[in-house]
Amino acid sequence: MNAHISMQTYAENYLSERRRLGYGLRTPSYSILSFAHYCDDINIGESLTVEMMADWARQDQGNTGKPATWALRLKRLRSFCRYLQQFEPRTEVPDDSIFGHIGQRLAPHIYSEQEIIDLLAAAHNLDSYIPGLRGATYETLFGLIASTGLRISEALHLLDLDVDLKSGLLTIRKTKFAKSRYVSLHPSTLDALRQYLLLRNHYIQVSEDTRFFVGARGRWLGQPLGQKQV
Repeated sequence: MNAHISMQTYAENYLSERRRLGYGLRTPSYSILSFAHYCDDINIGESLTVEMMADWARQDQGNTGKPATWALRLKRLRSFCRYLQQFEPRTEVPDDSIFGHIGQRLAPHIYSEQEIIDLLAAAHNLDSYIPGLRGATYETLFGLIASTGLRISEALHLLDLDVDLKSGLLTIRKTKFAKSRYVSLHPSTLDALRQYLLLRNHYIQVSEDTRFFVGARGRWLGQPLGQKQV
């Protein structure tokens, strides 16, 4: 590894290149930058080995002592290590043999029509300090996702100007792989969006930056909904 270039610089250059290709890398970037700081702190003067990476992985923030957590941290370094091999071919790439395999994702649940109806009914009846607003927000949000197939992040990032109720189109701006697209809306979905907008605008100040779906409780009234809230 070039002794005049810090690991932090390598990490930042790698993340910049990947983001220009459309990758978000929000979670992996924390691990990669943490590893880069670790390497610069111990001032490594040799090629990266899996032993060094394993030592870093064991020092997770929560001190969990769980091999599964360490394995996940190592997994996030793999692409970065392959990137580093162009500068130092002897850089090792960690695999599953160190801390074992990481569990697979659970199969997604496909909601039946009746389950969606029940979900929307339950959302409609949510309590709120402002009569009906919280329930209408979640009922409309979940209904929009069910009728269009939007990702939750895409729905939450919609601005008022992205929702064209006259032409019946949504503009989804620069989401996965930095691409934008249009989504057409069914007339029944348009009606639901109009009803929600009328109720919402009765309680909040609207600007060009107003998110379509907003919070309805206390200081969160009119503020963008967060994915963890939903």
